[in-house]
Amino acid sequence: MMPVLVFDIETVPDVAGLRRLNDWPAELSDAVVAERAFAQRLEKTGREFMPLHLQQVVAISCVFRDRDGLRVRSLGSEDDGEAKLIGDFYRTIEKYTPQIVSWNGGGFDLPVLHYRSLVHRVVALRYWDLGEDDREFKYNNYISRYHSRHLDLMDVLAMYQGRASAPLDELAKLCGFPGKLGMDGSQVWHAYAAGQLAEIRNYCETDVMNTWLVYCRFQLLRGVLSVAAYEEEMTLAREMLGARSEPHWQEFLAAWSEERTT
Repeated sequence: MMPVLVFDIETVPDVAGLRRLNDWPAELSDAVVAERAFAQRLEKTGREFMPLHLQQVVAISCVFRDRDGLRVRSLGSEDDGEAKLIGDFYRTIEKYTPQIVSWNGGGFDLPVLHYRSLVHRVVALRYWDLGEDDREFKYNNYISRYHSRHLDLMDVLAMYQGRASAPLDELAKLCGFPGKLGMDGSQVWHAYAAGQLAEIRNYCETDVMNTWLVYCRFQLLRGVLSVAAYEEEMTLAREMLGARSEPHWQEFLAAWSEERTT
C-alpha cells in the first residue's frame, strides 16, 4: 500500500510582511495592520482575501494512511513557528514519499507553502524532485497537474473548471459526512487574534478528516476500493476517532452518526 497523506492548512495575514512591504511603523498593532490590509485589498479587488504570498501558515493538519493504520493530527505544536510547521510537512514527504491529497491544494495550500518556504529558506528536496534525483519522478511528481503524486480532489472532480468547483463542506454533507465544524476559513484571523490557536488546529483537523472521507468515496467511485473495502475504511475511521477523547472528535462523530441515520 502506498502511504496517503491528506493535508490542509490554515492561514492568517502575514502582518510582519505587510509592515515591511507598506513601510508601516512597528508601533502599529497586528490588529491595525490587518485591518488596514483588509481595507486596501477590499478597495482594490472587492474582497478582503490576502494574496497567497502574504498568507502566514498557522496550522497544518494531516490524515495519514498506511499499512500501520489511520492517524490524524496537526503538525508541530501551538508554540512552533511557521518555518517549523512547513518543514515538518516536507520532512514527512521526504520520509514516506506518500500520495498527497488535498481539497483546492493546487489553487491555495501548495502555492502558499511554496511562497512561505522561500521566505523561511525551507528545504524540500523530495517534494521538488522532477526526475533529477529519482528518474521515476520525471514521469510522476508532486508538481505537475498531469501527474498523480498530488491529487487535488476539488480540481479533478470539477474537471479543472473553476466554475464547476464545489465547496468541501457542502459536498461532504451531501455524502453523509459531518462537514465543517466550529468555524470556517473566514473566521480564522479573528480566532488567531483572540489567541484561539488550539481551536484553529482542531478545526483544521476536522476539515482534513472530511477530505479523507471524500477521498475514500472517490476511490470507491474509481473502483480502487471495492464496496467492502470502502466500508472497512469507514469503520477504521470511526474506530480511530472513537478512541480519541478530544471534544472536537466527539462532536465530529456525533454529527456523522446523525447524517447516517437520516
